[in-house]
Amino acid sequence: MALFGRQEKTAGQGTVLPRHIAIIMDGNGRWAQKRGLPRTAGHAAGAETFRRIASYCRDLGIEYLTVYAFSTENWKRSAEEVSAIMGLLKKYLEEAIEKMRRENVRIRILGDTSVLSPELRELIARVEAIDETLDTRTQANLCVNYGGRDEIVRAVKAWQADPGHGELTEGELSKYLYTAGMPDPDLVIRPSGEERVSNFLLWQSAYSEFYFTDTLWPDFTEKDMDRAIEAFRKRDRRYGGVKK
Repeated sequence: MALFGRQEKTAGQGTVLPRHIAIIMDGNGRWAQKRGLPRTAGHAAGAETFRRIASYCRDLGIEYLTVYAFSTENWKRSAEEVSAIMGLLKKYLEEAIEKMRRENVRIRILGDTSVLSPELRELIARVEAIDETLDTRTQANLCVNYGGRDEIVRAVKAWQADPGHGELTEGELSKYLYTAGMPDPDLVIRPSGEERVSNFLLWQSAYSEFYFTDTLWPDFTEKDMDRAIEAFRKRDRRYGGVKK
């Protein structure tokens, strides 16, 4: 599995690239259904797409890539499907442990990991231990058992419980989010034809640019990423201000 490394190319003309790209990896189940396959096969195909797109983002020089791997609502799915997704996460973390130091990449798991299996929690702890030894701005974030509303509630509770907290402001509360210390996503991509945020990075995406495509996630290619970045580069980002 390729992870982030040195910048090797740029997308399109110019040098304006998003620092932080977030992706809602949607459409795995429909991809499998169209082919008469079980939903688990769609998740396996989606995991391979993630590896390929993560490698491409590395080559482009994207500093942060955040993907929605498993939401707080996904526990409602069948036990077989949940087990398959957790198995893919286990495989990814095992591979990551082998490559983080060699490729100098940070990997963070964002979400409530307390309900995951002891085996997964142990792997996450090993990843976090390696993460602390690295000096790099290149980072991949996997949102696991993550929900945007849940994150905000947890942040408020953490702020209240911190005896050293400051006055409650946007900047202060941001310190207690899973993404503390990271830039907000510049670009949020959602494949599959759906056009909603599905409880993903609600606080952080307040001024993100959104890009929707009918392509199902397992079919998402480097060309699709180029199109998304090119669309981003054409946006006029005013952050609520007036165009001059």
